[in-house]
Amino acid sequence: MYRFLLTRQWVILTLVALLLIPTMIRLGIWQMHRYDERSARNQLVTDALSAKPVPVQGMDSAGHTVTRDERYRAVTAKGHFDTDDEVVVRRRTNSDDEVGYHVLTPFVLTSGKVLLVNRGWIPANGPSQTAFPKIPAPPRGEITVTGRLMPDETTEASGIKDLKGLPDRQIMLINSAQEAKRLGEEVLGGYIAQTAPEPKGDSPELVGRPGKEDSALNFAYAYQWWLFAAAVPVGWIILLRRELRDRRRRAEAEPVDEVPAAVG
Repeated sequence: MYRFLLTRQWVILTLVALLLIPTMIRLGIWQMHRYDERSARNQLVTDALSAKPVPVQGMDSAGHTVTRDERYRAVTAKGHFDTDDEVVVRRRTNSDDEVGYHVLTPFVLTSGKVLLVNRGWIPANGPSQTAFPKIPAPPRGEITVTGRLMPDETTEASGIKDLKGLPDRQIMLINSAQEAKRLGEEVLGGYIAQTAPEPKGDSPELVGRPGKEDSALNFAYAYQWWLFAAAVPVGWIILLRRELRDRRRRAEAEPVDEVPAAVG
């Protein structure tokens, strides 16, 4: 009765089912790993947002690599802005997905070292991609700024190509090592996304508050894949029972050949 399992159709069906089960289990495990990673990042953001600001000199130094635990940490710095060496970062979007620039301004600390400050987003200057945009001026004189500590941007981490031959005072990536070469100064590693003081007239648009990732979706997807994996053998058994039932019905419906009685 079970010889049909050796037919080509059922052999292929069984092999596909055996392949799908471990694949779906692995996909569920991968989604759980993504859930753990995103939850850990969200916790780092929560901890950073709730922590009190600390002086940047205690968190950073020239050539320092901003660590995963230091990212988003609120820091303060005392000094003055150097708008003469200000640049804009191309192809950056705001909360409404409008394309414009980030304003990157060197901030000269009282120690003489330079801290890169992302002052926020401004819209593009019409269709022109070569003209330097009009940028609202920062406060003059010695001030204290607060911002979120961020690591240097790289092509590998951001996916943004570091294009060469750009118009004057325009860059693609915020990288302290590259800016140190351009400025000829001692630049602290990484940069800060300014959160205070808030600009007059709401421009540039501050970008210092990080968003959280939706880790709950990964958690739901993991269990979804595992439910799919459990449904595969159930479906295989249902098909098997249906096939057996159909074969029994066909066997019962077949006429029985009568054996002629012997003449004697």
